[in-house]
Amino acid sequence: MRGKSVKKRIIQKDSVYQSRIVAKLINRSMKSGKKTIAENHIYGALDLIKEKSKKDPLEVLETAIKNIAPQMEVRSRRVGGAAYQVPMPVRSTRANSLAVRWLVLAAQKRSNKEFHTYKEKLAAEVMDAYNNEGGAIQKKSTSHKMADANKAFAHFRW
Repeated sequence: MRGKSVKKRIIQKDSVYQSRIVAKLINRSMKSGKKTIAENHIYGALDLIKEKSKKDPLEVLETAIKNIAPQMEVRSRRVGGAAYQVPMPVRSTRANSLAVRWLVLAAQKRSNKEFHTYKEKLAAEVMDAYNNEGGAIQKKSTSHKMADANKAFAHFRW
């Protein structure tokens, strides 16, 4: 290991739902340090989820994150001059970070024809992830397929 290990930062819970996942989602969707705007988008999306699904939006979001979070991923490993894609299990903190990242990216990529605002796009993506469909779930399945295809190199795990 090179240098000192970095101390893990603990993210403060958000003010409305008292949830770290919502706080992570706000921080991830924030642009140019404008946190209040990001909070308005996220809370608006959670309100839309509450209207559409008639369920607790926090439970829907947590289930969606759980559905998106990958169990396996591939990492590059150099062995004898060749780089191999080695499948490795994902730690829970990294899995949650990847899930939030993929959720935000999939929401941003949604078309403007059916959804006009970011909160509508995010609400639709969370509902899709809750139902095991959508762009973020496709990203997870792609990651799992890559890990499955490179199973032969699993013995290179460090």
